[in-house]
Amino acid sequence: MIELRLRRFAEEKSLPPAHVQKWLALDEPGRTRLLEIAETLKMRAGQCVATLALLEEVSIREGQTIAEILELPTLRRILNSPGSGPGRARLVLDELRALRYPQLHRAVKYLAEQVAALNLPSTIKIVLPRDLASDQVRVEIVAQGKAEMEEALGYLTAKNLDLVRLAEMVAGLDAGPLDLE
Repeated sequence: MIELRLRRFAEEKSLPPAHVQKWLALDEPGRTRLLEIAETLKMRAGQCVATLALLEEVSIREGQTIAEILELPTLRRILNSPGSGPGRARLVLDELRALRYPQLHRAVKYLAEQVAALNLPSTIKIVLPRDLASDQVRVEIVAQGKAEMEEALGYLTAKNLDLVRLAEMVAGLDAGPLDLE
């Protein structure tokens, strides 16, 4: 019964056959729970593929079954939260990435805290690279008129050393408390 349901779901989502086979190869509790989640959250094919891959990696790394991972309190909180299915599916993927790459997750969180500590006005936005996939830090200014622009530029000038240090951390030149080894 579960195999038929899974195959129907996979066909509807156009999942690649290799991934369907991986999914079917999971133990029964993991296979069933993952299908329930995928159906409930209306996961897209790419989300299913990524979820399956991350679950397999976390399972190996942590020595837990897929079903045990899917019952972790952090995931259950997301699954039981209000909101759209696709939005919650994205949050599930984010949490699985955090479980799979805990050091990267800590680094991203630390850098976000550093940006928040700058207390930037609403006219200035610091954009960090997603998952630290590059070493670029983008500074965006949205100002209406001369006064707002001068104020934003003045603020950036005052925060010059902090912004340079942030860029060095992202580039890996100043690890600070980031322990990525």
